[in-house]
Amino acid sequence: MPSIFTRIVRGEVPCHKVAEDDRFLAFLDINPLREGHTLVIPKVEMDKFFDLPSDVLADIMPFAQIVANKITKAIPCNRIGVSVIGLEVPHAHVHLIPISSMLDMDFNQPKLKLSPEQLASIAERIRKA
Repeated sequence: MPSIFTRIVRGEVPCHKVAEDDRFLAFLDINPLREGHTLVIPKVEMDKFFDLPSDVLADIMPFAQIVANKITKAIPCNRIGVSVIGLEVPHAHVHLIPISSMLDMDFNQPKLKLSPEQLASIAERIRKA
């Protein structure tokens, strides 16, 4: 059964896209730690990040860098925190989180509750940055 992220790639499940090319997709996390929390995924479904083919692994971070630079321009923060955890969805992904302190990266804290309209507005700001 395809992961929810594969279903997003296929267009079966909607998302708030931030960036996309032929191999990668970046979209807003619907349960974000911070405004602008973005997920970067390879379009190929692979459960574990370090099981990705070498070329995909080599290219995902330069793609994430482009997205991170856009987030920095659109969302006030000191930097973009990066995390690869991959326990909630069995599809390799990178979290890009606008942060101002170490506490902003604590995945145990309550997630933000943002409306679809708020998420759409944030995604638009990032895309335009």
